Amino acid sequence: MTAIRNIVRVSNVTKDFKMGKLEVQALKGINLEIEAGHYISIMGPSGSGKSTLFNMIGGLDKPSSGKVFIDEVDIAQLDAYELAWLRCRKIGYIFQTFNIIQVMTAIENVTLPMVFAGVNEDEATQKGLKLLDLVGLADRFSHKPFELSGGQQQRVAIARALANDPVIILADEPTGNLDLHTGEQIITLLKTLSKDRGVTVISATHDIKMLNVSDQVVWIRDGLIDKIENRDELSISVGQIGMKGKG
Repeated sequence: MTAIRNIVRVSNVTKDFKMGKLEVQALKGINLEIEAGHYISIMGPSGSGKSTLFNMIGGLDKPSSGKVFIDEVDIAQLDAYELAWLRCRKIGYIFQTFNIIQVMTAIENVTLPMVFAGVNEDEATQKGLKLLDLVGLADRFSHKPFELSGGQQQRVAIARALANDPVIILADEPTGNLDLHTGEQIITLLKTLSKDRGVTVISATHDIKMLNVSDQVVWIRDGLIDKIENRDELSISVGQIGMKGKG
């Protein structure tokens, strides 16, 4: 029997922000363990703290107290260089606004993380072309973002996220700027990648279509975990899901 391995461990994490003279506690003591290879959706109403938690896991922000472990490495203890190294090699990022570079072609966008990781140009290009093929864009490698649809741009972003063979893909509202049909295609693609490549996908989302592919849903409310439900346990009401904006 294969031992369960936690790829992410969040221990007693709090996060405080100052807004003028007011101090806001966005996270109030989060404890969470995420198994390697799982597809996780973090859901909650606007202002719940879900995006703050997402940023903690991705090393994009540091907790006010508590610890975040990625593959059992306490990322709060890393210096700027070590954290950049971990983010480059362990984590792939996908954003609602795609965040691909407008003056670069699809292949140039995909190979950029490999260049930062020190991969030589020929190897990076070969791998980049394979990744674009994987996301269904083999014939669009020389196109710039303005020549691609929103869905195609998000596919470029997914290929880029896979560039350095990450153990985790963090997807922040990956379908937020896409139409219904294209959003479903992106969700299916992410699930396939998670299943076939063993990548852990963690998505902060309002998109209820994510529930169809999630192994687990983490519900955040008022800076705390309200509940964690496995796929076969999901009990969803319209009131829980009718949310807009980002937490």
